[in-house]
Amino acid sequence: MNIELRRPSRSDRHLIRCMMQLYLYDFSEYEDADLDEHGLFSYGDLDYFWFEPTHAAFLFTVDNKLAGFVLVDNDVKLPESERAVSEFFVMRKYRRRGVGKQVVHQLLDLLPARWEAAVMETNQPAQQFWRQAFAAYRQGIFQETALNNDEWQGPVFSLDNRT
Repeated sequence: MNIELRRPSRSDRHLIRCMMQLYLYDFSEYEDADLDEHGLFSYGDLDYFWFEPTHAAFLFTVDNKLAGFVLVDNDVKLPESERAVSEFFVMRKYRRRGVGKQVVHQLLDLLPARWEAAVMETNQPAQQFWRQAFAAYRQGIFQETALNNDEWQGPVFSLDNRT
């Protein structure tokens, strides 16, 4: 299985916009989101991930077939963090096959920083995923911080891969 992570071009933005609907549909199980009057889920301005220097978008493929995306930014929950995985989507057909973990590891290798991934309290599968993905990275040194404040309720997984 060949997994390739790449930065999409500006013309590839539509790919993430389309997959965002699948992601938000999956996520609606954990968040009280409804479709808008056009039958779509709403998401903020994705253009930030191409035009803001603190944001980045990534697509990934499995054997040259589109399989998901990652959005990263600096909207962190922990004061010591620098970068956050804002959104992470793996198509269902590629889940539980090690694809997500490999993508996370490729991303971390590409962008050394003090990272975090905040997960909703109710999203148990995502919590398990981030524990396993971070534990399998390098020496497996990561922290899990339980937050319950006005900004975030749920665990935040963090690691520092700058060295």
